[in-house]
Amino acid sequence: MALEQFLGAVIMAIFLADIFLTVLYARAGTGLLAPRWNRLVWRALKALGRLSPRHRPIILSFAGPLIVVALIVFWALGLTIGAALIIQPELGSGVRPSSGQASTDFITALLVAGNSLSIVGGGDYSPHSTGMRILFLLNSLIGASVLSLVLSYLVQVYSALRERNILALSVDLMTGGTGDAAEMLARLGPGGDFSNATSELSNLARSLAQTKEAHHFYPLLFYFRFEEPFYSVSRLSFVLLDLTTLIETTLDRKEHKTFIGLAAVPSLRQCARLLLETLDENIPTVDEAPLGPADVAGVEQGYSAAVDKLRMAGIATTPDFARYAALRNEWEPLIRRVGPTLGDDLQEIDCRRG
Repeated sequence: MALEQFLGAVIMAIFLADIFLTVLYARAGTGLLAPRWNRLVWRALKALGRLSPRHRPIILSFAGPLIVVALIVFWALGLTIGAALIIQPELGSGVRPSSGQASTDFITALLVAGNSLSIVGGGDYSPHSTGMRILFLLNSLIGASVLSLVLSYLVQVYSALRERNILALSVDLMTGGTGDAAEMLARLGPGGDFSNATSELSNLARSLAQTKEAHHFYPLLFYFRFEEPFYSVSRLSFVLLDLTTLIETTLDRKEHKTFIGLAAVPSLRQCARLLLETLDENIPTVDEAPLGPADVAGVEQGYSAAVDKLRMAGIATTPDFARYAALRNEWEPLIRRVGPTLGDDLQEIDCRRG
């Protein structure tokens, strides 16, 4: 085997391993090449968005679909180049055209390799040695298998995306379109009656767990961004984290002891954090901007506004801003790292301060 052919075999093995880890092994942070390629395309689109701030939301909304196309092209080119390196030394001997003289340049090798990997097939060149016949057979099996796997993968990604959007829209509707967790809490317990909120929070916790696992299986989902802020993973997570923090630090513990003690409350908080940590651990995030005096004052003003809103809704409260701030400091740094990484405006995430 020539050095060129050995290199081609190594390239094909690396790309096949990358496809296996991305599509079949299916968990965040395990791909060899795909995660780096996806981040490269994402950064290019973010840079393009910075050149035109007015059109930035529209540009970033194309990121997910463009990354999907770019990833498929990347895998196809990698496999084709690897196969071409194996085939080129055999042009004119082990691989020959049906008539005429064989071309031995690399472009011809690429065309032959592409035809051997394609399920359509075709082309004038065919194998005339045992080794090349086996290679062409393997290439046809690889091409058909990879196409089937990628199509199945895309169906799962878009199905998970739809479920995430349903959850995000449901949460936004529960806030009355405001993105304010205090408004959501007031609607969950009108007049201080939280008897119907148990099933609502349980359903949210179940849907959030499914969304978190979908992003763990298909990290490509993080790059799907919509122009509407309420579809963002950052805002969805922020609203639910803020909701659980308000429940634990604002509601009167005697009056609403049963509601505060619901298992769904810590489940929502932990699952929302796990969703953000999945991205934070597997995709390089930005350093969170330090909180200035204006930020701290904004948090306190937002908390006071939340307490007022709950009292106006007839909900008994025992505010504890110190505990609210302490709990919020546990998860807000994640939001401040993940939000800008995903192209989200922090003022759109925290609507009570925005």
